[in-house]
Amino acid sequence: MTGIRIAVPRQAAAGEVIELRAIIQHRMESGFRRDSRGAVVPRHILTEFVCLLDGEEVFRAEFFPGVAANPYLTFSIVAERSGTLEFRWTDQHGAVFSETRTLTVS
Repeated sequence: MTGIRIAVPRQAAAGEVIELRAIIQHRMESGFRRDSRGAVVPRHILTEFVCLLDGEEVFRAEFFPGVAANPYLTFSIVAERSGTLEFRWTDQHGAVFSETRTLTVS
């Protein structure tokens, strides 16, 4: 199962640098681990994370097999305007998941 926990400030002043945080709940199987019977556990990783503000990309990260389970991301943006933040992540099979939060800038 894949889910996300997101932290966005309730409000920001125009021009303020704000911190956004996301924990993506995902097992991140590298394809190198073996189960108790010796069989290879199939690879299943997230490959990309993108944060958009009203459709404009403000942050992007790529993931590779070495990334730990439940990756934690923290990044900063300049709060220039109010809008909808979309947090979107993609797995190796092309499945796309997303959540949105509202950013209020005064």
